[in-house]
Amino acid sequence: MTAQQARTAPDDGSALVLRHAPGDPRAAVLLLHGGRADALSAPTWLNLPGRRMRPFAGAVRRGARPHPLLVAEVRYRHRGWNGPRGDAARDARRALAELRDLARPDLPVVLVGHSMGGRAALRVAGDPRVTGVVALAPWCPPGEPVDQLAGRTLLVLHDERDRMTEARRSWEFLRRARAAGARGAGIVMPRGRHAMLAGARDWHRLAALGAAAALGLTPLPAALAAAADAAGDGLVPAADVLRAPDQVE
Repeated sequence: MTAQQARTAPDDGSALVLRHAPGDPRAAVLLLHGGRADALSAPTWLNLPGRRMRPFAGAVRRGARPHPLLVAEVRYRHRGWNGPRGDAARDARRALAELRDLARPDLPVVLVGHSMGGRAALRVAGDPRVTGVVALAPWCPPGEPVDQLAGRTLLVLHDERDRMTEARRSWEFLRRARAAGARGAGIVMPRGRHAMLAGARDWHRLAALGAAAALGLTPLPAALAAAADAAGDGLVPAADVLRAPDQVE
């Protein structure tokens, strides 16, 4: 199936929507959009949270050049997480299984998730093909599991003025994940709040840098590498990552 066919095909029950599918991809990025705490209804046709992730699809492709990158989205059956059901995580696992059947089994995968999608990405990161997670203003309730992130690259981007999900919860999750063996860093975003609209270009660029590095296609930017490898909270201002001349488009 081509990316154009995926855009126009009716919902066939698949959890995977292709956005770019080269013939011989070097790696894959799976995008997971936000949702609600509780909602059993299906996402609407308009699906604004899903549309918000489309610029990230383009950014990760540019960030991976010249390496061919498969880019896909998770299609949720329900708009909400829905308590112990964890519907978004269940759909993420289905999408990873479909991706395994679509591409070679050892294709490395990075998950890029926003809000509820960030929670789902973090929850399913134990899949053996997943090399890392880029979590964008993720929903990180207390007690979320972290052991599945051991050996993975974890980058968390959050604006501390976000009123929908709390950055302090993200930083606490990051601290526990680092203690469990993740190579993790947190990027303190100066603006964007939860929707990531103000300063959107920086959100896109940093997510792309993180995804490419987690896939092993490019080095982790020096400021992120230093934060990830040092003791402490692992936090770094976004400006410190973007300041280097070779990191600015």
